[in-house]
Amino acid sequence: MEIFFNMTALKKELKNKLTEKQLALVPSSYDIVGDILIFADFPKELKNKEKLVGNILLKLHKNLKVICKKTKKYSGKFRLPKLKIIAGEKRKETEYKENNTRLKLNVEKVYFSPRSVTERKRIAGLVKSNESILVMFSGCAVYPCVIAKNAKPKEIYAVEINPTAHKYAEVNLKLNKITNVKLFCKDVKKIVPKLKKRFDRVLMPLPKTAEHFLDTALKAVKKNGTIHLYTFLEEENTTKEFAKKHLKKYIKNPKILNITKCGQFSPRVFRVCIDIKVL
Repeated sequence: MEIFFNMTALKKELKNKLTEKQLALVPSSYDIVGDILIFADFPKELKNKEKLVGNILLKLHKNLKVICKKTKKYSGKFRLPKLKIIAGEKRKETEYKENNTRLKLNVEKVYFSPRSVTERKRIAGLVKSNESILVMFSGCAVYPCVIAKNAKPKEIYAVEINPTAHKYAEVNLKLNKITNVKLFCKDVKKIVPKLKKRFDRVLMPLPKTAEHFLDTALKAVKKNGTIHLYTFLEEENTTKEFAKKHLKKYIKNPKILNITKCGQFSPRVFRVCIDIKVL
């Protein structure tokens, strides 16, 4: 269930408990994963009021059970955040629902973005019957599960290097009664060539450095197949012309089918998916 907290109601509850200056600092940027709300950036000026804010949110929204704040942005080998619980139950595992799927994950130990829900549905809508699909950097298997439940692929191979995410992926396949997904807890560059297999569609949902894995994807995709490459681009660069120029160092003559904005990273920078036809 998707939850939107009411800023007006929250500020009304806080009005007599915070100064006007403090009230203006109450953050409105957050993610909700299952019953856990995560503040992306909680001002240090409100540090001694964070528990108060969290408890009021729990009072206003009975579906929320845990309130966290991000203390360190995505980093490290597995691109994980550091989270501090400021109110509610002392846990970071939850169950999340989207696009006819149920997913279990730990929000601190698995890279996951609820903001890509529409993008995942878009990809599932592109999948044709009986396709073979490779999902690189598959995490807790959100893309494989959404595709398997909303399309009719022949098979999906999912590769993830984070062992904790891989374990959750195994749980999620059972939870959704999916049998046509094969999971690999390996490094993409090492395992994909060993598969000795070509796919109709390759997904690369690793926005920071996905381009560095294009050589692996190109060797794994069939002729006339499609690669979905995720990256960050400034707003003025979200054009087919720029994408073609950007990818020329990796692909001799890339055919760009589409560029889809699927999240805003900062004021002028978007997470985008570049759909590439491999000729």
